Formats: sequence, C-alpha cells, structure tokens
Amino acid sequence: MKWQGRRGSSNVEDRRGMSSGKRFAGGGIGLIVIALIVWLLGGNPLSVLDQTGGVTTEQYTPSAEEDEMAQFVSVVLADTEEIWGNIFQESGMTYRQPKLVLFRNEVESACGYATAASGPFYCPSDEKVYIDLSFCDDLQQKYGAFGDFAVAYVIAHEVGHHVQNLLGILEEVHKQRSGLSETRANQLTVRLELQADFLAGVWAHHADRMLNTIESGDIDEALRAASAIGDDVLQKKYQGRVVPDDFTHGSAAQRSEWLRKGWVTGDPEQGDTFNNPI
Repeated sequence: MKWQGRRGSSNVEDRRGMSSGKRFAGGGIGLIVIALIVWLLGGNPLSVLDQTGGVTTEQYTPSAEEDEMAQFVSVVLADTEEIWGNIFQESGMTYRQPKLVLFRNEVESACGYATAASGPFYCPSDEKVYIDLSFCDDLQQKYGAFGDFAVAYVIAHEVGHHVQNLLGILEEVHKQRSGLSETRANQLTVRLELQADFLAGVWAHHADRMLNTIESGDIDEALRAASAIGDDVLQKKYQGRVVPDDFTHGSAAQRSEWLRKGWVTGDPEQGDTFNNPI
C-alpha cells in the first residue's frame, strides 16, 4: 500500500504509555491503610495511591518498527475518513469520524476493560476503535497473514462497525439478539461481521480509485488475512474441530467472499448480509 509521506489522521489517541489502573480498583479505607504501612516502612505512599482506578502514566518507549506501524495505522484511518466522508455526503448524510486508540497490554473503554488478547475492537458507546499494535505481529506469527494491507483490512473492518453504528445497524442487531437462543444470536453476529468485511472491501475499492493507494498484491493480502481469521480455521487450530453453531465472525470462505464482493462492487447497497444468503 502506498502510504509513506501521506497525511495521517488527527483522530488517533496514543495511550501506549498509560495504564488503566485496575490493580487497586477497590480504593477506600483499605487502600489508605496500605499507603500508611508503606509510609511507615520508609516507602513512598504515592506509589500506592497512584494505583487507584484512574489512568496512570508508565515508562514506555516503542521500537522504531512499532512507531512506523503507528504512522501507517494513522494514514489508513485518514483514508477511511476521506472515503466514508465522501460516500456519506453523496447519500445526503454526514460522516462522524471515529477516534482510534493505540494501547499497550490493557485499556479502559466505554465498553469496559480490555487487554491485548481481545484483539482490535470497536466500541459504539464512545465511537472509538481500539488496537494494541502487537496484534500486527500476531497477524503474521499466529495467523500467517503477511503484508501491510492485511493490517489495513483489520482497521477498515473495525471502521466498518463504526459505519454500521452510524446507520443504526448495530443498535438494531442488538435489539434482535435479545431473547434469542445462543445459536440464533451467533448467526446474527456472523452477519454483522461479514457486513463489516464487505464494508472494508468497499473502502478498498474507493481508496484504489480516489487515492490510488492500492498496489499489486494488496487485495490478496487482505483476502488471506480474512481467511486466516475465519471461525472454522481458528476452531480447527485451537480446539481441533469445527462447530458452526459457535461461529461469531464467519468461516474463512464467507469472510473472504464478502470482502471480495465489497472490493469488486464498491457499492454499500449490495452489502445486506441480513436479508441475503451468506
């Protein structure tokens, strides 16, 4: 992907040197007693009091490679802002840009506490995308998805959830899931995730035509990444068997198919995964 020297987004929050302060979430009298004991033993009580529920700053120096990836993610986010802003405008709507939060190890969002193990996610309550950049290494080392556009696809997928949020789709699916069996609720979630894959493809389609950023092999990288994180592939890898009723994101074939459809058509109207066979 052609990205170096291009505009990055101003909507990136870098929290890589911050801790969510979960270690002494209780606070109160017990914490004061602990701080007093530390003081009596000649220690600094502030070192304890600073560990209450709020956010604390920690020493963290990212590698040059990680900083470069942070710049890349910022450029991809800027591209999504331009593409979706234009698509919404053509439909007579206003695109509200999401924030993207970079974190390390753990983070506090409006949707709750999360760790790096959660993987990239979108929180509709604060309209922010969250990503620990170590996931970019995981794409290669754990899932065999190589190339910078594999990372771009992941970011575009999460921004796709933001688009769904702005269109009221996330809220509607949440209502529909209420009261359903786990299997039926999972099926709705799969359709939601496949639509986000489709929207990532729509973004790539327009990025190629409007910004001329797509290079030969980029789409193949994204398709391989979509296949690598299909539910069937991950279930087979980690539990040795495939259980379709437990799918929450879609099979490898489904994910790559809907991503490809978005890339080929570039038409958001053709991404209705809820009323069409998947």
